[in-house]
Amino acid sequence: MNKFSAAITAVGAYVPNFVLTNKMLEDMVETNDEWITTRTGIKERRILKPEEGEGTSYLAIKATEDLLQKKAIDPKEIDLILVATATPDMFVASTAALLASSIGATNAFSYDLHAACSSFLYGMSTAAAYIESGRYKKVLLVGADKMSSIVDYTDRTTCIIFGDGAGAVLFEPNTEGLGLQDEYLRSDGVGRNFLKMDAGGSLLPASEETVKNRQHFIYQDGKTVFKFAVTNMADAAAKIMERNDLEGDDVAWLVPHQANKRIIDATSNRMGLDSSKVMMNIQRYGNTTSATLPLLLNDYEGQLKKGDKLVFAAFGGGFTWGSIYLKWAYN
Repeated sequence: MNKFSAAITAVGAYVPNFVLTNKMLEDMVETNDEWITTRTGIKERRILKPEEGEGTSYLAIKATEDLLQKKAIDPKEIDLILVATATPDMFVASTAALLASSIGATNAFSYDLHAACSSFLYGMSTAAAYIESGRYKKVLLVGADKMSSIVDYTDRTTCIIFGDGAGAVLFEPNTEGLGLQDEYLRSDGVGRNFLKMDAGGSLLPASEETVKNRQHFIYQDGKTVFKFAVTNMADAAAKIMERNDLEGDDVAWLVPHQANKRIIDATSNRMGLDSSKVMMNIQRYGNTTSATLPLLLNDYEGQLKKGDKLVFAAFGGGFTWGSIYLKWAYN
């Protein structure tokens, strides 16, 4: 029996047309470009406007269409579709199911995966497990979020951070030892007090009061989240390197969640990596939550080489965090 691993064989991405710059935010809340750039590394972010499209599904469909065009495959070949998202179109009907129908993936089953900013990282583990089981040959994993739908643009602590976007990857079996090698995934429920959206779920259903109190917007205790993120993202990445006998020179790229440049820098420093080995696009897109990791892969695809050793790291609400070691499968 041949042993095979789960490798990424294609990527795609989509970001909305509208660019929300730091300068524009200066006219909306009490902040300025220097303050935002110094503390986050963000210069601009993309926002999905109604005249372009609506809902996270629009972003997911566009990113998937980009992947399908580049890979030149028939959607009917796809066995499973996972949509990693914190902002599904709606809570009851699956965004992934709509995506599958929209692209003509009639032979795929599909579902959403919800783990805040770690959703795509967890989705990589899930997609790989389906491939490694031998039951499925093509698993599409999409990270997509319309964060502008839950951001309060009068709250300067959150509106400067988040943007909208989507990225997609295709996982397929690999017999060359490439693809996902190891994972270290964690969670801690204490985090729900520090990074959350209070209302809209079963604990606090929507009401006139929750709308009036602006409880349907994302809330973040910035200092606490930053402290947890710096420690746990760096620890997870260091752990995955230690378990796989990797040194800084062995790693071709760090693929870090784009939440804050200071968190990314702390993680790369802990790994002993030069900044030239760190994928970064936070300055252009901000934090797109579930979409940050696949957007990085799409932006850097042309620089990736077969056999490159990649370390992914993420941290999100819940708290959720972890790291994945993957060998790139194509030039």
